[in-house]
Amino acid sequence: SKTFFGNMPDWNPAEIIGVRPSPLAFSLYRWLITDDVWATQRAEFGYRDVRPHPLIVGFCGQPYVDIRASFPLHQRFNCEGVSVWITHIGGYPGRYNRALLSELNKNPPRLFICGHSHILKVMPDKKRKLLHMNPGAIGKHGFHTVRTMLRFQIDGKEIQHLEVIEIPR
Repeated sequence: SKTFFGNMPDWNPAEIIGVRPSPLAFSLYRWLITDDVWATQRAEFGYRDVRPHPLIVGFCGQPYVDIRASFPLHQRFNCEGVSVWITHIGGYPGRYNRALLSELNKNPPRLFICGHSHILKVMPDKKRKLLHMNPGAIGKHGFHTVRTMLRFQIDGKEIQHLEVIEIPR
């Protein structure tokens, strides 16, 4: 529901069209590159697909990037011997986001980290043989009375030394 803009989150249009491009340079770059080719390629590589919204906008004659496009919706990777999946709205065992269920059943990670609820929760999913973590909320705004985060270690295939860190608001 919110949009944030940056002048160089992970790529910099100013390197191609300059810090203060002419209106023609900006509109051509946006039309030829970012609204079509670049937006399509980023979506194919797993970055959040923000189309039909533009990837770049101009404020006061300067190009800015919609940073929602700079962060993939799903991050899947291996850390040592543990497969990890990080996403925003994932749910929890018994109440997963329906959009993720097929992939969770077909290819479950060993560690599933998600957020959105702002409620700290760590629990095993015995059916899928994974550990579910929601670190809670570390932000200063929201309904939570204590800011929380998790710290843990991955050593080989082991997830260990889990700590809950609480910070007063």
